[in-house]
Amino acid sequence: MRRISIFGATGSVGEQTVDLIQRAGGREAFQLVALTGGQNVARLADMARELRPEIAVCADPAGLPALRERLVGTGVAVAAGPEAIAEAADRPADWVMSAIVGAAGLVPGLRALAQGATLALANKESLVTAGPLLMATAARHGARILPVDSEHSAIFQALVGEDITTVERIILTASGGALRDWPMERLAKATVKDALAHPNWAMGQRITIDSASMFNKALEVIETREFFGVLPDQIEVILHPESLIHSMVGYCDGAIMAHLGAPDMRHSIGYALNWPRREALPVARLDFAAIGSLTFRAPDPARYPALGLAREVMARRGLAGAAFNAAKDVALDWFLAGKLGFMAMAEVVAETLSVLDRDFGPENVIMSLADVLAMDQAARLRAAEIAARLGERGQR
Repeated sequence: MRRISIFGATGSVGEQTVDLIQRAGGREAFQLVALTGGQNVARLADMARELRPEIAVCADPAGLPALRERLVGTGVAVAAGPEAIAEAADRPADWVMSAIVGAAGLVPGLRALAQGATLALANKESLVTAGPLLMATAARHGARILPVDSEHSAIFQALVGEDITTVERIILTASGGALRDWPMERLAKATVKDALAHPNWAMGQRITIDSASMFNKALEVIETREFFGVLPDQIEVILHPESLIHSMVGYCDGAIMAHLGAPDMRHSIGYALNWPRREALPVARLDFAAIGSLTFRAPDPARYPALGLAREVMARRGLAGAAFNAAKDVALDWFLAGKLGFMAMAEVVAETLSVLDRDFGPENVIMSLADVLAMDQAARLRAAEIAARLGERGQR
């Protein structure tokens, strides 16, 4: 029986992972090792009662009494806090879903790899902040990383049976988010509500706004470079409003392999869960006659400055990815709080990268976890200072 842990079980990807596991037999088919969640302690407890993992961990220690009370008599151990989540990753498992949002997912992901687990990686920030460290850890312990982002799962599947040296280009598709058709002059005044109105995907608040700003795609561009080892110039982004083609791989003979499917994260989650086999999944099948046509257009650099910043990060390497991710998080926090304009988020990230440039270190050295975490903290402090200044300017 396969041993499985799910980190970030109460988020969107975690919920869909649990759904697929339950459809495949639940605790009768899998041995659940660890379940971790964020603020939704009640949902975490419900999952634990159904799946009976060895341990359930909530991120906030304040939720521990409620979690403990809800799991009395189940035999499920309970714990809380970041260190407890990291310790849960030390428990041997065959397959681990890493779906904790943000840099908080890095440490448990590394510790799961150190156990030799197959890591289903939905936490794109891990590769952005510490790609070389993550890949080196997997290689050292004989572990494997399977991409769960729909774009990177599509690339991974398009590469099956192919030689990476024959790849000419990798094309990431992007919906363009909720504001893709807004006039440029209106973008600076876009509200949180505006940015959350995604036309295709039902996702969490932060990732939906990142989609509108294309910071999500910028992270994926960096992630593509780190995961597949291609050159930055080989990575392209194209707007595809229908969100039916998830990514494409172009080869040296001119052929392009495209992965198509309904916009449902259970495609990529299920592929990672069942890999190397394919199993039936409860997702919609495409009706091409009903679809009629697929459309594409180039992203406007002025509308989506995050994409240009991703290019800067790939040129700088070293700890630039850690600074980029941290500054993006801080800028998003300020936007969510109504203290920073939509377009000013990119200004915060750009200025943070510029100020910290000399601290990024050499591009060809694998930084330690301590280095990554230190840069994360430094960038958050500096980004907050910049956001405060830009936010005050915007209020005038």
